[in-house]
Amino acid sequence: MIKKPCLPIRTSVLLTAVAFTPVAFADFLSDSKAQLQLKNFYFSRDFRDGFPSQSRRAEWAQGFQLNLKSGFTDGPVGFGLDAVGMLGVKLDSSPARAGTGILPRGEHGASDDYAKLLVTGKAKFHETEVRVGGLSPALPLLLSNNTRLFDQYFNGAQITSKDFKNATVHFGRVDRTKLRDSSSFDGLTTTEHAETSDGYTYGGIDYKVTPTLQLSAHASELEDFYTRQFLGLTYSLPAGPGRAFTDLRYFRARPVGQEKVGNIDNDVVSTNFGYQLGAHTLSGGYQKVSGAAAYAYVGGTGTYLFSEQTTSTFSAKNERVWHARYDYDFAALGIPGLKMNIRYVKGDQVDPQDLTSRKGRLLRAEGREGSEWERTTDITYVIQSGPLKNFGMRWRNGTNRSNYADSADENRVILTYGIDF
Repeated sequence: MIKKPCLPIRTSVLLTAVAFTPVAFADFLSDSKAQLQLKNFYFSRDFRDGFPSQSRRAEWAQGFQLNLKSGFTDGPVGFGLDAVGMLGVKLDSSPARAGTGILPRGEHGASDDYAKLLVTGKAKFHETEVRVGGLSPALPLLLSNNTRLFDQYFNGAQITSKDFKNATVHFGRVDRTKLRDSSSFDGLTTTEHAETSDGYTYGGIDYKVTPTLQLSAHASELEDFYTRQFLGLTYSLPAGPGRAFTDLRYFRARPVGQEKVGNIDNDVVSTNFGYQLGAHTLSGGYQKVSGAAAYAYVGGTGTYLFSEQTTSTFSAKNERVWHARYDYDFAALGIPGLKMNIRYVKGDQVDPQDLTSRKGRLLRAEGREGSEWERTTDITYVIQSGPLKNFGMRWRNGTNRSNYADSADENRVILTYGIDF
């Protein structure tokens, strides 16, 4: 159960509320929440093909993140304020092993520490909420990266509305991003390109046709780079003693404006089909990248593809992908909180025309196509009761092999704990 904030937090929230609006602020204060999140992160990636400048990346860091969330002031339109402060501390690194993404990397290796602060103003009318400032969207066309010590954030504004029956509508625009291992805001880019864009505009609707069937349509534009569209369908139904489910995703990208990164003409179909029976879930599917370019997405973000793994996103030009996954919940054996999943992804038919790696150039010279595979195991355990309730432990092990990129073996150990005020 979340407790009410302590006195110093109450005081700061109270002063902010008074400045925000002179009217009643009871809900602003009484609905406020505060949590300190602790994350201890060890990351190790060994490159198996003699990476030219670095054979291994390995670092260890401790993260502290304080989340402050106010309620909304009373009245037809409620106002509020959220803030998040982050501090990352280096526990182990070296210039030869830096660059894991959990610590900033400078000329002389990783920084000893780094900090960042984001503030977000918010307003609510009925079931429509406007947020301005720091944003961390989790949307098909803008998926903030959360795979390191801290999440990726953006600066901008977003409107989310649930005032329409069975539908969620959103619209937003961002102009800068604070990457997962950076303290400063940077310009928006796209994958593997240094050019920056002035802004990214996005919007969409998710509509529940029935409680088990949802249709989605989203569109976006990275100014002077490309437009992107997304269509999605999720569906589940009882089947025998268990439940069957389907998730279909289609992405389309086309160049726009100055075409700063060339002809981004790309279509991707990504599918997942599965069956859940008690503690067991088995799923898998097919994915295909088509067109004149690799899959396009905003730099630093997640792909929202079923193929994305720890080392590779499996989204190269013309790549064909098959993927499979098995999940097991050990609560069925009397160990609630313990879960495991195993994933395997295989890609081939990669067009080597635009590959810049040494192995890619060799493929191109030999007239061969690229291929890769990756296997990942995740084991997580969250303590369910007692003084360490909600203390989480996670081990992720990955193996990647590729004939056009640098193969790698990877391990991540992550410990998490949240303290509510």
